[in-house]
Amino acid sequence: MITKDKIVSLNYRLFEDSVKGNKVEETYGREPLTFIYGKGMMIPKFEENITNLKANDKFSFTLKPAEAYGEITAEALVDIDKNIFEVDGKIDESLLAIGNAIPMKDSNGGRLDGIVKEVTADKVKMDFNHPMAGKTLYFEGEVVEVRDATAEELSHSHVHGEGEHHHHDEDHECTGCGNHDH
Repeated sequence: MITKDKIVSLNYRLFEDSVKGNKVEETYGREPLTFIYGKGMMIPKFEENITNLKANDKFSFTLKPAEAYGEITAEALVDIDKNIFEVDGKIDESLLAIGNAIPMKDSNGGRLDGIVKEVTADKVKMDFNHPMAGKTLYFEGEVVEVRDATAEELSHSHVHGEGEHHHHDEDHECTGCGNHDH
């Protein structure tokens, strides 16, 4: 049963708004999403909706923007001096293409992606809203496995596969995961 400090593996499909909406991603046909429940790795409301489920249990639920990645905020639109993109005194203009996602660091050293919105002679307007901000998320899926975490997994706060000592597949982390800057 899914409770605090259990290792949970699940498959899911994520749609915008409802099952009839645009499919954003899914794990079926790939590796299931695996995480330690209750460690802040996932959106709290996501975890709340799978509490006490067991292997083979199916789930479906909707998260409003405030329960997921928040609303789109004007404060996340930031004008940045163009010269910070200089490398050896030159700016790679292709990097600053409108719509391009550029990994940046915040003042605390945390990583966040900014989307290029506008480029002027000396400024770049970037959008640091989470890509799923302002969206209602509909998840459906099923629990693959629930097991006890090892002491080592709990101390590292991440899951070890059989014979492995690294994080699970990184591309799953963009959706249910709570460890992004918003």
